[in-house]
Amino acid sequence: MLSDIEIAQSTELKRIDDLAHEWSLADDEFEPYGRDKAKVRLHKDRKANGKLVLVTATSGMPAGSGKTTTSIALAQGLNRLGTKAVLALREPSLGPVFGMKGGAAGGGYSQVLPMESINLHFTGDFHAIEAANNLIAAMIDNARHFRQVDLREVTWRRVVDLNDRQLRFIVTGLGGPVNGDPAETGFDITVASELMAVLCLSDSEEDLRRRIDNLVLGYKFDKTPFTCKDLGATGAVMALLLEATKPNLVQTTEGTPAFVHGGPFANIAHGCNSVAATKAAMTLGDVAITEAGFGSDLGAQKFFDIKCRHAHLTPSAVVLVTSLKALRWHGGVDLKEIGKPNIQALKKGLCNLDAHVANLKHFGLGIVVSMNHFAGDPEEEIAVLREHCKALNVRFAVCRGFAEGGKGAEDLAREVLAICREPTKPLSFTYPIDAPILEKITAVATKVYGAGSVSLSEAAKKDLKALEALGFDRLDVCLAKTPLSMTHDASIKGAPKGWNLPVARLILNAGAGFVVATTGSILRMPGLPRVPAALHIDVKDGKITGLS
Repeated sequence: MLSDIEIAQSTELKRIDDLAHEWSLADDEFEPYGRDKAKVRLHKDRKANGKLVLVTATSGMPAGSGKTTTSIALAQGLNRLGTKAVLALREPSLGPVFGMKGGAAGGGYSQVLPMESINLHFTGDFHAIEAANNLIAAMIDNARHFRQVDLREVTWRRVVDLNDRQLRFIVTGLGGPVNGDPAETGFDITVASELMAVLCLSDSEEDLRRRIDNLVLGYKFDKTPFTCKDLGATGAVMALLLEATKPNLVQTTEGTPAFVHGGPFANIAHGCNSVAATKAAMTLGDVAITEAGFGSDLGAQKFFDIKCRHAHLTPSAVVLVTSLKALRWHGGVDLKEIGKPNIQALKKGLCNLDAHVANLKHFGLGIVVSMNHFAGDPEEEIAVLREHCKALNVRFAVCRGFAEGGKGAEDLAREVLAICREPTKPLSFTYPIDAPILEKITAVATKVYGAGSVSLSEAAKKDLKALEALGFDRLDVCLAKTPLSMTHDASIKGAPKGWNLPVARLILNAGAGFVVATTGSILRMPGLPRVPAALHIDVKDGKITGLS
């Protein structure tokens, strides 16, 4: 079989204007970016009436779960069955592209294209967010340099969309007064930035402006917040983000339209593509397929409790992606051995699937477990998984989207359609919207993660007291934790119960409308692995190689 990039480069794409017209976009609703992608802004009278389907997964593993590939395959499969389906996906970050994971545009014959562009600079959305974020930082430092503001503390950090551990904690302003005031600060990765969350959660120009105004950049000496509105930077930030607010239209290997827009990580941010992209997919398609990052404990929980609640979205169904490899891994098999048949490890790892199914049932949605098929998967183990899902009273399908594209996802598509034909039930959220922060964190930890308790570090206790004093103690919570375990500890597999979740810090994201609770040793700026994917990426005869 050809590599991902070979498949991508050999696929003949529809011209983007032809694709747009085929899916009933008017000329003034899209702006081509070359021949194969476009920015879209739908007419305001358009209605987002399509059914919404979320694709999530069991707990992650370093090799990935195949969630994006499954999402793309499912949309292609639905279109093959005569149901108009449109995708809404996140944009890949350069961090994992050049780090551990590689590309994030699907795989095999279920990819969004042009794959190289989507995985790299695309339409410049991330660069716009990065520039806007760092403009705010520069304007803060400039205002302090000229003694126009007097701040007790600056909390706003710079961002870059690469993994760089050297930038986590730095000192700026060295070299004398002409070069600024020395200050301890640092960088986060762009996809963890509050501006990324703000762009993805905004549903109008007015909402975007309000959220940017509310960004808390630091604190005055009377301990009151200093905001972006106070700095006077909102207008400039709006200008830098103007083009980035428009969802990007591309297509899959089979010509299915896809809106790829926004890309917050689910382990350190809220993990969902933009509200604008999701609603655009629901407008053009009878069914819109979207995904949330990592497993249901991270991505799906935030998708429901943050994105759906505030954007007034009600999904009709959820697909839970797993694989025999993933379940063997959670059954204790070493990563190097997960490709080998091991029915005992599979059975042991089923507890992780059980925990994610229970989570999704809590939200009240119909569930399809989708097994991401790999060559050599033994029928005996597939049968065990099928029977286990039957016992859990959830639908099951094998998805061969990687090797077969939409054809390999037709069974999955039929199961999803069966749920979508049933009346859509209202979501059951994890916590009441007006509950205090600690109560919300505890609800997520105990109801979704399986923890028995939550403990705050001394620093987190101080953070909580400050949030309460400022009236920010009723915001949503966005927990940052490892995707490799239901717990805060990446080494713990399966689905343990009754453990304690340690919260290190509470970080205010007033513009986004939530408080980020960091747990365990989670960091908002990843580092490169020992052998980064960047070592295998190159250009030969004008074509990119090694990207997957």
